[in-house]
Amino acid sequence: MRIYCTKDYDHASRVAANIVSAQIIMKPDCVLGLATGATPIGMYEQLVRWYEKGDLDFSAVRSVNLDEYRGLPQEDVHSYRYFMDTHLFDRVNIDKRNTYVPDGMEEDAEAACRKYNDVIRMLGGIDLQVLGLGHNGHIGFNEPGGAFEKETHCVTLSESTIRANARFFDSEADVPRQACTMGIKNIMQAKKIVVIVCGESKREIVRRSFCGEITPEVPASVLQLHNDVTLVGDEAALQDWEKGI
Repeated sequence: MRIYCTKDYDHASRVAANIVSAQIIMKPDCVLGLATGATPIGMYEQLVRWYEKGDLDFSAVRSVNLDEYRGLPQEDVHSYRYFMDTHLFDRVNIDKRNTYVPDGMEEDAEAACRKYNDVIRMLGGIDLQVLGLGHNGHIGFNEPGGAFEKETHCVTLSESTIRANARFFDSEADVPRQACTMGIKNIMQAKKIVVIVCGESKREIVRRSFCGEITPEVPASVLQLHNDVTLVGDEAALQDWEKGI
């Protein structure tokens, strides 16, 4: 595992964007696994700036997103499709027909998840998967206690995840209780993975995820078994590494 300890969030965002841009330059038709939430916004902003300068071309890039809330249409400002359009897709020259997000409006959740697995296979798998890290160790919406061998599936969100995501909604009661998410198996089959973590509040879960026991109770701990993981974090999140653990 490669570790980049950066001085702050902006620096971490630039480092992560460098990794993604290198992937696009090396393989213009690469498949990017993309994440939502507050953590990757700075990375997307940097990628947009480089595109606007003429340094990046997204025209052949394909993408698959980690997850989507159930019950939110694409046009809803809280949907992850809307998030991706706002922060990246509508601001670069990517062909949106080549961008995929789980269908949260499909009444048959199992069918929607099967279709998404088929999409990933049709694309030939993920070249580079971007991940954030939840306070309880979740990656995507794979909550503690789930099976490592699962592919895309419907999950009921934990109370801690609902509380963490409530800041994006008018109230905690408005946060959807279920989501469709890539499974651990999908994530682990990506050729490369980059994890972005920032802030003192992530310090303990970073230690448990990357230095502790590999267990479904800490879903991100399985990343210790992947052969190409890059951890990008600021000094606050990675201070235990700075102390030599």
